[in-house]
Amino acid sequence: MARLIVPIVIIAFMIFAIVDLLLTPPTRVRGVPKLVWAAIVILLPIVGGILWFWIGKESARSAEAPRMVHPDDDPTFLATIRRDEEQDERIRRLEQELADLDDDPPKEK
Repeated sequence: MARLIVPIVIIAFMIFAIVDLLLTPPTRVRGVPKLVWAAIVILLPIVGGILWFWIGKESARSAEAPRMVHPDDDPTFLATIRRDEEQDERIRRLEQELADLDDDPPKEK
C-alpha cells in the first residue's frame, strides 16, 4: 500500500504543477516560456514542479502594481518644481514692479 501512495503523490504534484502552469498568465512566468516550463515539469517530475513554483512563477506580491508614490515623496516631481535663482530673481523683480505701480496715485480724468 505504501508503494502505491508515493507514485500517486508524485503524479498529483505533477498534475497540480501543470494545471497551475497552464492557468498562470504569461506575464507572471519568469525565465523561459510556458511551453519549456511544461516540458521541465513533465521530464523532471518532482524537481520540475519545485523549480516551477520556486523560480518559474512570479509571486503574486511581486506582480502587484508598483507602489503609489505621492508627489511630496517623488524626487522627480520635486525636482521639476524647484526654482533656480534666475526664477527667484524674476519673481522679486515683478513683485517690485507691481509694488511700484500700487504706489502711484490714481490719475484724474
